[in-house]
Amino acid sequence: MQPLRIRPARADEADDLTALCVQSKAYWGYDANFMRLSAVALAVTPSMIDEGCVLVAEDLHSRLVGVAAVARVSEDGKFDLARLFVLPSAFGIGIGRALFEAAVALAARQGGASLLILSDPFAEAFYERLGAVKIGDAPSDAIPGRRLPLLEYAIPNRRI
Repeated sequence: MQPLRIRPARADEADDLTALCVQSKAYWGYDANFMRLSAVALAVTPSMIDEGCVLVAEDLHSRLVGVAAVARVSEDGKFDLARLFVLPSAFGIGIGRALFEAAVALAARQGGASLLILSDPFAEAFYERLGAVKIGDAPSDAIPGRRLPLLEYAIPNRRI
């Protein structure tokens, strides 16, 4: 893997991170209507960043190459992997894995026991390779009538 830095996102990066998410999602050939309906689910907002739940991956030239975000969904330690996107030009070199591991660590520091992942079908096998287990399917948060794989990753060594 090429040298990579993972750090907290800055609020002034919200638009660039949203564009990265859109570019990554569009790679899979979704049509314009699908992408329009997905806009809210792909957005990285300044408020998400202010909450400290957004991480970015940047290369040696400080170019943003990936983004991940987590969000607490319950008091019993369940977190949602709210975003995980990598620039298509950087697919396959370990950036997604590094961001996933950093997102897990972030959730663990906040008392996370597990990470729920509403996955794009194209990413399901990726998450399974990382140890997530499919627990069913759930409605898309963007496309009416669409169902997506729902996975869960048990966070090891949970901090109490």
